[in-house]
Amino acid sequence: MSINEAACTYAVLILSDDGIPITAEKIMTLVKAANVKVDSYWPGLFAKLLEKHRVEDLITNVGSGGGGAAIAVSTGAAASGGSAAPAAAPVEEKKEEPKEEESDEDMGFSLFD
Repeated sequence: MSINEAACTYAVLILSDDGIPITAEKIMTLVKAANVKVDSYWPGLFAKLLEKHRVEDLITNVGSGGGGAAIAVSTGAAASGGSAAPAAAPVEEKKEEPKEEESDEDMGFSLFD
């Protein structure tokens, strides 16, 4: 993360914490008050992003990947108003026992010999 991004991020967090609406001008005001030089386009980028997303939502969703969500597929009978077929029983996964790693004794040498 560059100094530009960090300064704008901290400014956004301050504004959000105080409940102040986030605009490019307010971000730039805080950055100037902190005596940090930021390229003029950074505050606008942050303000535009935060027009569509709340800061609180971004903070709580950090690290939550968007991975494969389960999708429900309707059958023809369910789509036409009939009763849906019963769900299939869940398949049991085979649990593999972890293999023990070989020790130095098995290899015929030691790291500290």
